[in-house]
Amino acid sequence: MHKGSCLCGAVSFRLGAQPKAVSNCHCRMCQKQHGAAFATYASVRRTDLEYLSGEELMVAYNSSANIRRKFCGVCGSNIEWGGSEAFPDWLSIPITLLDTYFDPGNIKDINLASKVCWL
Repeated sequence: MHKGSCLCGAVSFRLGAQPKAVSNCHCRMCQKQHGAAFATYASVRRTDLEYLSGEELMVAYNSSANIRRKFCGVCGSNIEWGGSEAFPDWLSIPITLLDTYFDPGNIKDINLASKVCWL
């Protein structure tokens, strides 16, 4: 089981199963939300993500018609996104939030059309 938290520690969670399908997403939404060249996410079933604290502090934003992104309302850390029509029972979480050791193994690069030129 993995545990994780935001930058300020107000939001904390645990995962009831090993994260799956880890990817470096180079899309413009992830770049803008993270303020970085890409964001590294893992997929987890909605039912495997349990908030231990701070769930009421999270703020949500619909970045597109179906995708809802949640972040800590105190420190701004990106916590999760979900709503994909193809995978309605799954959420994506940034693996950098994990406070426990996690070796993702294979990481797939996706949305390379918007990959920044300086990488």
